[in-house]
Amino acid sequence: MKDTGRKQDAAMGIAIRDKQKKYVLQSWNAQKNLNPIPISYCDNIYLYDYEGNRYSDMSSMHVNMNVGYGNKEINAAITDKLQRYAFISEAYADKDRADLAEMIIGLMPDNMGKVFFTNAGADANENAIKIARMYTGRNKIFSRYRSYHGSSFGAGNLSGEPRRFALEPGIPGFVKFRDPYRYRDNLPFDEEEYTRYCLRMLEEQILYENPDNIAAIIMETITGTNGIIIPPKGYLPGVRKLCDKYGILMVCDEVMAGWCRTGRMFAFQNFDVKPDIVTFAKGVTCGYVQLGGVVVSKEIASYFDDHVLSCGLTYNGHPLACAAGVACVKYYLDHDIPAHVRGVGKVLGEILEDLKQKHACVGDVRYIGLFSSIELVKSKETREPLVPFGRDPEGKMKKILGMLKEKRFMTFGHENMILIAPPLIITADQIREEMQKVDEVLSAVDRDML
Repeated sequence: MKDTGRKQDAAMGIAIRDKQKKYVLQSWNAQKNLNPIPISYCDNIYLYDYEGNRYSDMSSMHVNMNVGYGNKEINAAITDKLQRYAFISEAYADKDRADLAEMIIGLMPDNMGKVFFTNAGADANENAIKIARMYTGRNKIFSRYRSYHGSSFGAGNLSGEPRRFALEPGIPGFVKFRDPYRYRDNLPFDEEEYTRYCLRMLEEQILYENPDNIAAIIMETITGTNGIIIPPKGYLPGVRKLCDKYGILMVCDEVMAGWCRTGRMFAFQNFDVKPDIVTFAKGVTCGYVQLGGVVVSKEIASYFDDHVLSCGLTYNGHPLACAAGVACVKYYLDHDIPAHVRGVGKVLGEILEDLKQKHACVGDVRYIGLFSSIELVKSKETREPLVPFGRDPEGKMKKILGMLKEKRFMTFGHENMILIAPPLIITADQIREEMQKVDEVLSAVDRDML
């Protein structure tokens, strides 16, 4: 009977996979050769398919499942809310919406005032653009080339990496500048000299674009899928000074790096700056119900006391999402998740540094908390990427991610980088177990791909 049951489960999984392939368009992929794993259930950091195989989620799905799977507190909050109602609009007051906004403002610097809720990260950034333009009366928005802020039209134009190409020709007023990417720049500067150089280049660009026309500089506080690029010492305070000098708003996109991912509640708290606007999503509810938002300073909030806020979404501040958010933020605080992340993040960092020393294919490793990447190169001396920018004709990265998948280590890559950003509840022992699989795959890369 057990064998019969397993066969039935396996057949069900195949049927689900085939139906999805037939009817669902999957993002960021050509559809022909997709083979999604049908998932039966999830628990902790693990996914289980219909045949009982266990997979380790080492990217927190889209770097959003921060508290993992099966969180009882969040599940209970959603269920309890459903007993009252599933939805009421923003025109009515909702306890969880009000409580969550209060909690978020309480976690922010003392200059922050109110929250505009959205459905996800892309529309958080869309509305941050609109708010910045309405408040300043200026039209230009600066963002970085190595950035991803979403795929809707405004957020997609804000993004700098190749996923914006499908939206071009784009919207006027979006200006790109370069990330401070010290490993790839490889300039003969110490860290402080490099910071001064990057800020000097940014200020020159501000002047050439006319600062009186620039509404905001929007940055992922730590560049996410484009390489976990951590700003050098003094860089973000330097950007803050430039914004103050020219009356430009500083916007930190915390969609991916926020909510304890770096060992602080928000990534900008690692760098002693106070943004004017902060966007968030992902970890505020950890995928249990989708939610995002824009936090604005008290000055910006007071501006809209007498000016119409021309922003709106049917489902912004959805009651079920806000109930999940309240429970999620309480979980972060009650379990001191930032401290846990700092502790296990140290273990991850030590392992990554060992991999860098051990493997010829590892050019650099970057990590903060549980936000990390491994940059693969053909040569440590030349720093030549393992795959050319935007092209992988031999499918090397696909093969590498496939080898990890065979070991049931589930993550994603970008260009020549492997991202590792597991759920924040992961233990040190789980990190050691999973990173051994990475070690084995990198040995194969050393042997077969260099």
